[in-house]
Amino acid sequence: MLGNWAEAYQRMADYIPKVSQTVLDLGCGTGLELDMILKKYPHLQVTGIDLSEGMLHRLQQKHPSVRTVCADYLRHPFGNEEYDLVISFESLHHFTPKQKEELYAKIYRSLKPGGSFIETDYIACCEEEEALLFRTLSRKRAMEQIPMERFVHFDTPLTLEHEMSILKNSGFSSVEPVCCVNGACTIISKKMSA
Repeated sequence: MLGNWAEAYQRMADYIPKVSQTVLDLGCGTGLELDMILKKYPHLQVTGIDLSEGMLHRLQQKHPSVRTVCADYLRHPFGNEEYDLVISFESLHHFTPKQKEELYAKIYRSLKPGGSFIETDYIACCEEEEALLFRTLSRKRAMEQIPMERFVHFDTPLTLEHEMSILKNSGFSSVEPVCCVNGACTIISKKMSA
């Protein structure tokens, strides 16, 4: 079931700060990353947000203690200083830099002082690939007359440098890439302690 990502899921679980109590999982799906995390830290209070009711139902069957929210996490409010940790696994590579700026600022505000954001996702190999993917998506939208506000499931990862720059500009005091497994790079961003 885990396929190519088994090691990446395990790595994410290994990076969870031991002091974490409250966790927000963006794009949680059926909770494959949570399987490893909750096995290691069963005490965590997890809220998972995803667009798919079916996937959230499967998540609830496996992990009934996880609070699920069926919503678009770009629009759904996270609150202020609610979580010790926010995580996302292979969910954020569909968005523009502007969308990510807004989302990362919202994630930053939702974290308690000293909290962390752990993101594991695709990264573009270079600026040329990043630009090519956004141009391809733009042509697809134009050909199919898809408005900008409508979500299109098309991969548009940013370069590592671009991704880290947006995270730093969102307020994170520390942004560190920690590993890359089968193209899935993990970045840990930390909010300064009070």
